[in-house]
This record gives sequence, structure tokens and C-alpha cells, in this order.
Amino acid sequence: MTPTIQIIGTRSCRNTRKADRFFRERGIRPHLVDLNERPLSEGELQNICRNLDPENLLDRDSKAYAKAGLEYMVYDPLEEALKNPALLKTPIVRCGKEVSIGLQPELWMSWLQGFEDSFEF
Repeated sequence: MTPTIQIIGTRSCRNTRKADRFFRERGIRPHLVDLNERPLSEGELQNICRNLDPENLLDRDSKAYAKAGLEYMVYDPLEEALKNPALLKTPIVRCGKEVSIGLQPELWMSWLQGFEDSFEF
């Protein structure tokens, strides 16, 4: 049995493509949610933030962040991410209740190893 992996990002994002390739090379076909086609709902975003600090959601180095002028503003990261999905740091990778933001192959490998260990007899 293989884990269900969800990758949230855009097809044009280099890091999202790297995450997709990481799992495919290990025989896992992830489900890709392209933010250009379908932005996250408020419930999905809140579910992601159960395991992560909402402050880590936004890519402060992105053009979208600079264009929105958020550097000098006080804002709610969840509200801003809902209004403008381009602000999100990608990829966001989900495996069950586990969530990561950005490229984290070591963490993903530990998820996969933990998943394999739980099914050993």
C-alpha cells in the first residue's frame, strides 16, 4: 500500500516540479493541486496550518509578496493567502496529517520510511 501524497503548488514552479519528481522516482504518484487552476479553500488552508505556523506560509522573497506591499504591513497570513494564492511558499506537501512547506526531501523520505515501517510484519 502506498501513501497518498498531495502536492500543492503550480506547474510552473520549479520546486513543485522537483517535489513531484521526488515522489514519482520512488513509485508514488502524487496528487497535484495547481493553485492557478484551483486556489485553496479556507478549510484546506486551516487544515494545513494545524501542523504549521501560518507565518511560514507566505514566500517573503516572492514578487507577489513585494507587489502586495506586505513587507511593511500588519496582516493575517491566512487571509492574505486566501486572497492571493501566489503569496504561498510552494510546494506544500501533505501526507496524511503531515505537512511540509518548500523543498524538504529529507523529511519526505522519513515520512515514506515511517509509512513502510508501519506495514512490516
